[in-house]
Amino acid sequence: MKSAASIAAVLLSLVSARADITIGKFDMASIRDTSTLETKVLMDWHANPKDAAIRQKLIEITVCEWWPGMKVRLPVTMLAPATGVCTNVLIENTGLQPKPAAAYGAKLRLLKEHGVGLVFIGMVPIDAMEPVGKLHLMMEERFIQTKDTRYTPAWIWGISDMRALTAAVAEKEVFQPKKVLATGGSKRGVATAAAGIVDDRFTAIMPVVAPVIESPGGPYVEGMMKPEITKMNDAFIAAMTDPVGREKMIIRQKARSDERITVKMARDAGWSEAEMKTACNAAWEACRTTNYLDVLKQRGTEIFYNQGSNDNVSPGLVELGRRFPRLPVYIVPGGQHGGAKEAGFVKSVGGLPEVDENLLAFATHHFFGTRRMIAPPEVSTRWNKETRRLVATVTFPDGTEPQVNTLWWSVNRHPDYSIQMEFDPWSRTPMRKTGAATFSGEINVEGEVKTLNVITVHAHQENGSTLTVSSPEIRLE
Repeated sequence: MKSAASIAAVLLSLVSARADITIGKFDMASIRDTSTLETKVLMDWHANPKDAAIRQKLIEITVCEWWPGMKVRLPVTMLAPATGVCTNVLIENTGLQPKPAAAYGAKLRLLKEHGVGLVFIGMVPIDAMEPVGKLHLMMEERFIQTKDTRYTPAWIWGISDMRALTAAVAEKEVFQPKKVLATGGSKRGVATAAAGIVDDRFTAIMPVVAPVIESPGGPYVEGMMKPEITKMNDAFIAAMTDPVGREKMIIRQKARSDERITVKMARDAGWSEAEMKTACNAAWEACRTTNYLDVLKQRGTEIFYNQGSNDNVSPGLVELGRRFPRLPVYIVPGGQHGGAKEAGFVKSVGGLPEVDENLLAFATHHFFGTRRMIAPPEVSTRWNKETRRLVATVTFPDGTEPQVNTLWWSVNRHPDYSIQMEFDPWSRTPMRKTGAATFSGEINVEGEVKTLNVITVHAHQENGSTLTVSSPEIRLE
């Protein structure tokens, strides 16, 4: 297929300079083969105990044989209206609980009000998958030995979403998908992106708090972070006054480390510095959507990222805006990845009501065309550093006029991957309409300004849903 050939060409160019690190391939014929699911029915189709208008089924499937003798099996919940066939399907994720997953918020509305079939596959950190506490160590050893990014979290998470769709396709009396939308946050956002890139059965993706252009949370090879960032992070944790918050932060940092290899491991295995540097990016290639935008555009795949400005798992948002200003995004000013409230995480993007509403709006647009997507706004800025005055003007090239328009700014932001960046404050002011599909905002910034980051946010109501989008994040110096 043309799209598959295009992806292969991209992958070849990415690894040609350092062939010792191999980008893990996805065998699409195997992924789509229902006979290899080895399905175990845990609960056959039955009415939802709390809502007879919904039927559900719980199964366990083989996602893949990750390496000889190591099969990965995960639970899958399928939800559908009590009658009829679902031609529109949403792939999401859940935990490993031995009972059918429940739908809430936008997903429940899509199921009950619009007849969208839901498929949830259990997806958790690698160290929580069978064999618990060992699989991530075995994965790391495989990666060290083979230098193949097949043995990384992004690869296994991505194939999980694809195999969940294969499991749904096997239920022909309930699912006959013509359009498929994948969504999920964090690791599940990684899965969403990877599935959308590789598998052309997916027609739309909405990753949430997932990396877009840079590697999430820092280099995949622990120990290759810039020394100044490491020093900043150590100092931040040491200065935390709440012992519970400090412990929660340390646990979070360790959880991220547990899914990566270390400089010592790589050096002990004979890796070169160049290989370690290459691996830091190659490990996340499976979900780096920006490397495949041309292929996805040709295929007609719709994309809508929902991100947090203060999320060090999705760094590079300023670069994203410079290089890909037309990528549809909603960047939440001050939005964080999520975490313990004791550690200061109080604005988790995945839990915000407007992000849930965005799923409803995006899905009804994609599946039924009952509302528009908003073309990414075009932003112009006039920044006078001497007077510290900013004028920002936004124009919507498709003529859209959102009902709510807001200018946000943050002064002297900390660098990506620093914990301090996750707590940078943002301020806001309303924007006023100054012309057709054009809005402006003006601010005076107090104090010393080394850098000024700007995001405009726009909420558009139409046909019973509100779609919230933003400009790229813009940095003025």
